[in-house]
Amino acid sequence: MKRLVLLVVVALGMSATSFAGEKVEGKDWKVDVNVAKLSKYLNLDARQMEEVANISDYFADKVQSASYAKEAKQGKKLREAVYGNFKLMKRTLTNEQYKKYVQLLNVTLKNKGLDSYMEDVANK
Repeated sequence: MKRLVLLVVVALGMSATSFAGEKVEGKDWKVDVNVAKLSKYLNLDARQMEEVANISDYFADKVQSASYAKEAKQGKKLREAVYGNFKLMKRTLTNEQYKKYVQLLNVTLKNKGLDSYMEDVANK
């Protein structure tokens, strides 16, 4: 039960920021990672926490960039942002932490309506 509550808190934290206050066709492109809550959920050490913070900032910038792309290229740019994020996180996190992170990001993308751009993200 604690994990479920923490998962919900982290998911809400990731969606609680404002970039430009934009929604594109019913999709929420805002990404903000609450690194402190994510760190607690994944049990990150100090080195991992710093790297995750940098990766998360980079990911948020890439998603924002995808939101401004032409509609035909948005899906490609979002996939590149997500897969790039997964690649960097996989290098930083343990296997157990990475699995939790992938699940969390998949839920977040679905809640934001961005999952339609993704193709079987969980298997990456």
